Amino acid sequence: MYTGYFWILFALAMLVSSIGFKNYVWFISLGYGFSIAAAGLLMLILFGKTLTLGTIICCVIFFLYGCRLGGYLAYRELKSTSYKKNMVGEIKDGNTVSLGGKLAIWISCALLYAAQVSPVFFRMKNVANGIAADNAWVFIGAIVMVCGITLESAADIQKNKAKKVNPRRWVDTGLFRIVRCPNYLGEMIFWTGVLLSGIGAVKGWQWLVCALGYSGIIFVMFSGARRLEVRQNKNYGKDPEYQKYVKTVPILLPFVPLYSVEKYKWLVA
Repeated sequence: MYTGYFWILFALAMLVSSIGFKNYVWFISLGYGFSIAAAGLLMLILFGKTLTLGTIICCVIFFLYGCRLGGYLAYRELKSTSYKKNMVGEIKDGNTVSLGGKLAIWISCALLYAAQVSPVFFRMKNVANGIAADNAWVFIGAIVMVCGITLESAADIQKNKAKKVNPRRWVDTGLFRIVRCPNYLGEMIFWTGVLLSGIGAVKGWQWLVCALGYSGIIFVMFSGARRLEVRQNKNYGKDPEYQKYVKTVPILLPFVPLYSVEKYKWLVA
């Protein structure tokens, strides 16, 4: 039972992310944030009669996370002239992408978004079928998710404040002293929490879907870090202070001496 619900989730992600046909980058920005928010809301509706405290919490977190991220990205996309200027040439504008290419990215993004929330979805499905129940992991996962949102939000706020003070300098204060991409780190922590929330409830082959969603978003975060590094090297590469910063502060993972991913061209997405 409830097997078809996953495809309803996928169809919703396709509907929301179709905004990318208006602006190509919105497939992976606005479409991403608002797809996750919509997924959280939809799961509350689909499993309304079998909801548990843990799954309710996770779905509410999805909704709040997606609205925050989608709202932030919408403001940046529509209002920030400096962001638009920096992104010229960094991300495809869609003008040279064929209809077939756009359809492929649309479908693959929607599948990724559905797979990302699948640990919570499969927990809800298995609870509804009577083969799983809430355990400590769903609450541990929810706590980790909140930690990820908090880190990502704080990093975004700190970056915006720093850029207002000096828009021509890279950000190396606050959380940016720990890693150069703390917002991406927060994103990875969030989805790690989602994965943890499925322990003890997700069964068999379902873990494959969960793993694909998790590995997909981790790849996207490392790809984003590489894109940022390339852009910053182009803008600040000759500055000795910047060179010291990038050689002493890890790019994405704290306490892990990975200082550059620029050479990993397979991270291009």
